[in-house]
Amino acid sequence: METSYVTTHLEDWVTNMYKRLNVHQPNEINPVKIARYFEIYLKQHPYPSRYDVNGRFKAITLDGRSTPKEKYEQFYHELCHILRHTGHQTMMPTAYRELQERDANNFMVYAAVPHHMLHFIDFNKPTPLLLRDMSDMFRVTELLCQKRLERIKNRIMQKQSYQLISENSTNYEY
Repeated sequence: METSYVTTHLEDWVTNMYKRLNVHQPNEINPVKIARYFEIYLKQHPYPSRYDVNGRFKAITLDGRSTPKEKYEQFYHELCHILRHTGHQTMMPTAYRELQERDANNFMVYAAVPHHMLHFIDFNKPTPLLLRDMSDMFRVTELLCQKRLERIKNRIMQKQSYQLISENSTNYEY
């Protein structure tokens, strides 16, 4: 699988972040450790997750009513906003806010199941068992694992399609 998969720039960014943190295995992914590294105050309250940046102060609040797996996902989403975005979403144009949310959702999927850890996954298992095992291994929901699996398959298909087109194209001389 590794040879037929081409990473996105965001996946590379996430992998480099984890390598700086010396995180190489799924059980080493730890929101507390990550937050500490980036000097982010991490807390829980019974309201929707959010991030705050005020000068040098950075905080992520996770929804205390959520399951542990949902909290991991919330953490990745809010972490993206702190690490990759600027500005207050309430004061920016809708299109720009939507762009940041799309980026944070993509980051969440890649940070939850990072490329450099895909070799820990047994892709030969039946899909329901594979999703359950991924969910347990990376401590995120099966829905997020399903999204990640679909993205992996799509990237492989894109590369194969590109190779097929390249092999069948005719060289034209001008």
